[in-house]
Amino acid sequence: MCNDGVSGLSGADIVSGDKGEETVAHVTGSFDTTTLPGSVRRVPDGQACDDCYKPATHRVQGETDSFGAEWADLCDECGTRERERRRKDCAGNCDWCKEHTNALTSTRDYDEGTHGPVYHVCKWCCDKQQRALEEELQYYESNGY
Repeated sequence: MCNDGVSGLSGADIVSGDKGEETVAHVTGSFDTTTLPGSVRRVPDGQACDDCYKPATHRVQGETDSFGAEWADLCDECGTRERERRRKDCAGNCDWCKEHTNALTSTRDYDEGTHGPVYHVCKWCCDKQQRALEEELQYYESNGY
């Protein structure tokens, strides 16, 4: 999806690879679900690119749900290709209004919490969500909360 942010570093599980070597798992548990697809993190030293086996320089968050997130470790070249693919792959139907758009963005319903499902929504629905949050904030501020 498009317009996804950048986040900080978190831990990763260490697992044994096919030949007994240690590698970083590509799926994290539910502790790592507050960020959105497209978030980028630091890659552990010595990690190879998932696509070409050059040294990885970017860890990019992929599919994310309340059970965890998938991560791709990519070198500079493969990371650039992935960013371009994500920019071009923004079309689809909005999860909330069901209308087709060429510019979906990832978000969460804040009433469902920071670990809730990731929704892919159109600009209109995203803006509507932001307006509702601003109105709620103004309500609480004006009532002394």
